[in-house]
Amino acid sequence: MKKKILIHSIVFSPDGVSTAYLYNDIAIGFKNAGFEVVVLTTTPHYNVIDSELEKQKLRKEAFGLYYKSQFEGIDVFHVPQKKFKSFALRAIGFIYWHFISFFIGIFLRNINIIISPSPPLTIGLISWFIAKIKGAKVIYNVQEIYPDLLINQGSLKSKFLLSLLKRLEQFVYNKSNAVVTIDQVFYNTIVNRFAKKDKLSIIPNFVDTTIYNPLKAKSINIDKNIFIDNGELKLMYAGNIGHAQDWKPLISIAKKMLGKPVSFWIIGEGVVKAELSNIVESQKLDNIHLLPYQSRESMAGVNAFADLHFIFMNPHLDGQGFPSKVYTIMACKKPLLVLSRENTPIINFLNDKNCGYLISSIDFEEKVDNVVEILNGLIIDRTDCFKKGENGLSVIELNYSKDIVVEKYISIVNQLLNE
Repeated sequence: MKKKILIHSIVFSPDGVSTAYLYNDIAIGFKNAGFEVVVLTTTPHYNVIDSELEKQKLRKEAFGLYYKSQFEGIDVFHVPQKKFKSFALRAIGFIYWHFISFFIGIFLRNINIIISPSPPLTIGLISWFIAKIKGAKVIYNVQEIYPDLLINQGSLKSKFLLSLLKRLEQFVYNKSNAVVTIDQVFYNTIVNRFAKKDKLSIIPNFVDTTIYNPLKAKSINIDKNIFIDNGELKLMYAGNIGHAQDWKPLISIAKKMLGKPVSFWIIGEGVVKAELSNIVESQKLDNIHLLPYQSRESMAGVNAFADLHFIFMNPHLDGQGFPSKVYTIMACKKPLLVLSRENTPIINFLNDKNCGYLISSIDFEEKVDNVVEILNGLIIDRTDCFKKGENGLSVIELNYSKDIVVEKYISIVNQLLNE
């Protein structure tokens, strides 16, 4: 009888965000390795793509209490969620998701392993409860470190809530059968929060090189009426437009580059997009182009359109997150321009790979001037840019392809099943 894996994630296909794409591929990897896979998630609410909804239709069950769909032959249970503006409604929706997913989980049969990625931290608690009832084992995947991220973001002020979340974090870490994190910095940050440190391991995220690769990128037709290639040096950011990124340097850099053959392309959605759009319009920064999310299938072509991809990390949050887009950019043979402090996950990952321009200065004007100097040089000669792109592709092919990383998850699952 096949061993059964429950993937318990707040996002999954057809939601169009990076963690969903990651776990889509992990689910397929487990299925191809001979496991039975079932997914417990939400209805799409982060990045709703109509074409994906059309391909993966959601069927109402129990009068809309939850929905079901099929993804590559895998049963997916969706608990309704929406991105409410009201904090009260978001909180109610969050509680509803936990409550309903718990009851769906305990009625699923023959579960052997539960894998749950953060955020949220509370998903680890629900997974543990389901596992206790089902006699299953739990793998908790730390994609972001909570409550550290909330503290550094400044959104957690209550000492009571802070104490509660820290206790919850320790409970989830120590009650899970295995904990996987994505980076050495993350590992070093949380390892001392474990009673048994050997249950923590590192498995990096990965990129699907069948979608993201230079040949694929060149073959994809993108809308030439929007993505106009006039020979300018083109810089791109594609992803969530939120607080994890630092947008102030971009504005200063764009001002200094006005009138030069340089353009900045920002693709995505997020809580900061409206504010950023207002600044671009009010300051007449016509070298910045703001666009909505593009489909996953077109992103290789969109990545190829740019000469350089920029990631400017918020200095208050850059120690708690690692943008998975780094892998897809490298897989498309494109270099990176990164602003982040020393000893952060993204800087530590890229430091020895020579696939980007890394600026770790904490002085605002200094890092802006450093970027301007790099861009002025690349306007004249892009040879170094091409070379860094080639270096990045080589790193991905050797260490961070989907097959290599998924095999590491399969190895941990087999180890737990044999204990």
